[in-house]
Amino acid sequence: MSQIENQKSDETVTADDVAKLAGVSRWTVNRAFKKDASISRKSREKVMGAAQTLGYVPDLLASSLASDRSNLVCLLIDDFANPHKLVMLERLTRVLRKNGLDTLLVNTFDEEDTSAALLNASQRRVDAAVLIGIQFTDRSLATALGARRVRKLIVFARSSENPDTISICCDDRAAMNEITDYIVEKGYRKPLFLAGPQSTSAHLGRKETFLKRWQEAFGATPDFISVTRYDPQLAYDQVVGYFADHSALNNVDIIVCENDALAVGAVDAIRTKLGLRVPEDIAVIGFDDIPQADSANYKLTTYRQPLSAMAEGLVDVLKGTAENEQLRHFLGKLVIRESA
Repeated sequence: MSQIENQKSDETVTADDVAKLAGVSRWTVNRAFKKDASISRKSREKVMGAAQTLGYVPDLLASSLASDRSNLVCLLIDDFANPHKLVMLERLTRVLRKNGLDTLLVNTFDEEDTSAALLNASQRRVDAAVLIGIQFTDRSLATALGARRVRKLIVFARSSENPDTISICCDDRAAMNEITDYIVEKGYRKPLFLAGPQSTSAHLGRKETFLKRWQEAFGATPDFISVTRYDPQLAYDQVVGYFADHSALNNVDIIVCENDALAVGAVDAIRTKLGLRVPEDIAVIGFDDIPQADSANYKLTTYRQPLSAMAEGLVDVLKGTAENEQLRHFLGKLVIRESA
């Protein structure tokens, strides 16, 4: 065993120890552990070899205190019944990781839990708290802002009017206009809109855009129903309840859903409970393009959100290089399948 190893066997190994064994400066050791740092391959290999020999791991907390950056982003999610959230998580964490950012994932259950989670995130000195879901209000946002440690509060995939937040979202108005044009072109004239929770702090605007466009085009406002969570079972129950009055079947030729989780529930209800066909009797159109949308059971016509571009927008916000106006206007793509 070397002299340094003997000396440090019962003590904390430092960057200075690694530098001495590798024959480099402490500055070189620090850069070797930074992603994309300017350092030669030979120097990096010498540092990594010495670090492995000594069992050295850089102190991330100390580094964050020194740089005032933790490179840690807290993701708070409250509706895992919505399968799109898993797709969103996969895309977000991949892009963040590629850019040297780690994530802290918190599953929140209600408004009170969201407030506590935001306060906890502030105490961990995260670079940003990213809210993905519906169960947060201006009061819960104020809790985190009052802690003075959450540098950025970001609402992802929804639009927030709170001046202390940054919204990163798809352009719902442009998306719903494209969906409406498609529905009209296909000859549907009796739509029912199936909406999700009507949050006040962060809104989607899909229902309002569709109802307004339809009113302008045909002089009549379509009927709509809503659920309290983006849960396929809740959508199933709501659709079954709506059509309990069988006369309603004559008044609907397409169900326009605020997202794919609701569309999946609607398709199941139409086929298994009402005994009807999709799209021959009632068509269904969704939003998000979750993996199930392309399965043989659904073949769902839907609107694909540009998640990768939105995730890169989040990275730009963290780097301070984002164009704020663009952050609310990411454009996706209408994906046409068999359901409508």
